[in-house]
Amino acid sequence: MSLSPEQERPVRNRFVTAATTIGGFVLLLWVIEVIDTLTGHRLDAFGVRPWNLEGLLGILFAPLLHLGWGHLIANTGPLLVLGFVILLSGVGTWLRVTAVVWIVGGLGTWLTGGPGSVHIGASGLVFGWIVYLVLRGVFTRSLLQIGLGVLVLLAYGAILWGVLPGQFGISWQGHLFGAIGGGLAARLEKPSEDGAEGWFPGRAKQ
Repeated sequence: MSLSPEQERPVRNRFVTAATTIGGFVLLLWVIEVIDTLTGHRLDAFGVRPWNLEGLLGILFAPLLHLGWGHLIANTGPLLVLGFVILLSGVGTWLRVTAVVWIVGGLGTWLTGGPGSVHIGASGLVFGWIVYLVLRGVFTRSLLQIGLGVLVLLAYGAILWGVLPGQFGISWQGHLFGAIGGGLAARLEKPSEDGAEGWFPGRAKQ
């Protein structure tokens, strides 16, 4: 059964909004890396510095910074795919989920990271978005979202081993607490008593 033009328009608009939003976010990361490269990577000092009061500012900036182009390129694909999928549920949903992952991931890293270390990169967002998509359907009791979560797990599940310590120079703390943030965001996304999904009773997801 084909959709009428009136039915197709909202679907098309949703896809366009999702693509342009995540594309704009990733483009911002690339612009920041250009600036960081031109300034001799001075921006990297604004990452999370555990147990340093000034390092708390890194919670805000760390996901926007990367340790060179290889680091950014490795994150770009998952960010585009996972961010796009979440954005299909609305920009409001993506912002809420990202905010929880961003804060939980950064604060957890600040509390558990090694003294004198600096943690940067959007990998924590990647881990958080994966876990959110995998668990969202369980809490919302949506078969469609459970199926989507299974596909995400099959595609990116192997990445989740990165929450374990062991690789030198890899912030497993950022991965672990980003993933925890994603699980928390999925739990908050459970349907309210009136059947609407979202974090606010009586309101549907945007």
